[in-house]
Amino acid sequence: MCHGTDGRGATGYEPLAGMAKDDLIRRFKEFRSGAKPATVMHQISKGYSDQQLEQIAAYFAAQKK
Repeated sequence: MCHGTDGRGATGYEPLAGMAKDDLIRRFKEFRSGAKPATVMHQISKGYSDQQLEQIAAYFAAQKK
């Protein structure tokens, strides 16, 4: 909900649409490991496998900004 299904982001949330896939994967893994602090994303990212995170990152990377 925060970033929207198209990744353009709700007010106050960083848009994910058009970000580089590798950057998104890195961020997801940083949230999951706890290296990057978050209020919710660390919990959400723990629910996905590496393969699923790659698929999610590819989807948002392919969206237009």
